[in-house]
Amino acid sequence: MLKVKTPKNRRVQRELEKRAPRLVEKGKKTLILQGTKTSNVLNTVLSEIYHLKRDNAIRYTRKNDSIRPFESGGETSLEFFSMKTDCSIFVYGSTSKKRPDNLVIGRTYDHHIYDLIEVGVENFKRMDSFTYDKKLAPQAGSKPFIVFSGEAFESVDELKHLKEVLLELLRGEVVDNLNLAGLGRVYVCTAISSNRVFLTHCALRLKKSGTIVPRIELVEIGPSMDFVVRRHRLPNESLRKEAMKTAKDKTHKKIKNVSKDALQGKLGKIYVPDQKLGEMVLPNKAKGVKRERREAKMKNSNNEPASKKQKEEDS
Repeated sequence: MLKVKTPKNRRVQRELEKRAPRLVEKGKKTLILQGTKTSNVLNTVLSEIYHLKRDNAIRYTRKNDSIRPFESGGETSLEFFSMKTDCSIFVYGSTSKKRPDNLVIGRTYDHHIYDLIEVGVENFKRMDSFTYDKKLAPQAGSKPFIVFSGEAFESVDELKHLKEVLLELLRGEVVDNLNLAGLGRVYVCTAISSNRVFLTHCALRLKKSGTIVPRIELVEIGPSMDFVVRRHRLPNESLRKEAMKTAKDKTHKKIKNVSKDALQGKLGKIYVPDQKLGEMVLPNKAKGVKRERREAKMKNSNNEPASKKQKEEDS
């Protein structure tokens, strides 16, 4: 029987609560690490990916010789680092004679490898090689647009998988409301062929168009590179079903005589019993009763003298 350890202090309990599964997950963190052999190009690619995602990313610069994706037993260290850093996306860089400038992008579920896709980096241009107005540089924490151009993203299985992984990697934290003033950059992914994708990072420049809607121009600010798809591994069907499960919404208890309307909002019915005014008991010192008595006395006092004069005339 396995022994269950409970946290001994409040600090450890808070850390465990942060890593516990939630009904609505927050932004996913990215783990960036490298293998035993890397090139200058690959080191620059990893550094610039970390620069673009520095708010939700962790970078390991030490060489890892025990990580071998797509091989049995070579993914244990990746799962350990995922659990240690609480990262659900990782980018692993390595180079070899057979696969130069190789990037492996993967996702984890419950700190186990969910899926993998391997791409080669070609025609890389770093941020420093682009000249543009520094006022257009995106601010830290800004949300990007992500554009996928090309029919191959819908017809080729490898590019479908790459599209899902790039969306998870680049979009950042999922939010409900968004300020349009904070949208100042866009990632453009163009499918050149069935196994090649061109990725570039652009800033948005707003210009006058003569109407309320401004004209938008794209200014390339880098980095840019070509991804050549080499290998990919999809999750098995049972793992996919388990990962796609969503918690059922709690059924709200029905409240009697309350309904909702699209225009008027929340409506309620109030039932009032019949008012039997004849059976109502009035208080003894009611103001209305006093006024009626006062008016009756004044009327009687006016009528009494007139009756005495009529009797004297008759006599």
